Amino acid sequence: MVEVCEFSEEFALYGDLIVATKYWKLFLAPSQRYLGTCVLSLNRECSDLKFLKKEEWEEYSILVKDIEIAIGDIFSPDLFNWSCFKNAAFRDENPKPEVHWHIHPRYKEIAIFDGIEFEDPDFGYVPQPITKKIPENTKNKMKDLIRDKLAISCGELLVDHLE
Repeated sequence: MVEVCEFSEEFALYGDLIVATKYWKLFLAPSQRYLGTCVLSLNRECSDLKFLKKEEWEEYSILVKDIEIAIGDIFSPDLFNWSCFKNAAFRDENPKPEVHWHIHPRYKEIAIFDGIEFEDPDFGYVPQPITKKIPENTKNKMKDLIRDKLAISCGELLVDHLE
C-alpha cells in the first residue's frame, strides 16, 4: 500500500511509524506545522469509510480516545481536528484512495517543544497543508513520548511497540 496524502505530499509518505494495532497504524506526520500532527491509517486496502468493518470501527473508537489523551498529556493542545480527506488520490488518472485520518492538535497560543516554537495562526479554522520540517532528533523524541503514552493506555491493542 502506498501511503500518500496531501498533507505529506512532499514526502510521499504518512510519516514515521509510531505504533501499530491489529487494524491501524499511527504515524508521526512529516510536517509538524501543528505540534503532534499524526496520521492514523487502516492496515488494509480500503477506499472508503463505508467499507470499514465493525471491528475496525470499534478499535478506531478506542484509539481516538487514547491518542487524544496521549497527545493531550504530552503537548497540551486546546482541541483536535480529525479529517479524512483522500483528495490527493483523485489527482491521479486511476485513483486508489486509502482510508486514513489526519490528526491535527490545535493550539490557541504558541507551543514550544524541544526548544522549537510551533505557531497555529489558523486556530479556529481548517488546518492548512503547509510544511514545517523539524530536526530528526526532535521527531524521535516526539515519537518516543507518544509511543510510551500509548503503550500505557492501549498496550493490549498494540502489535508492534517498535522498541
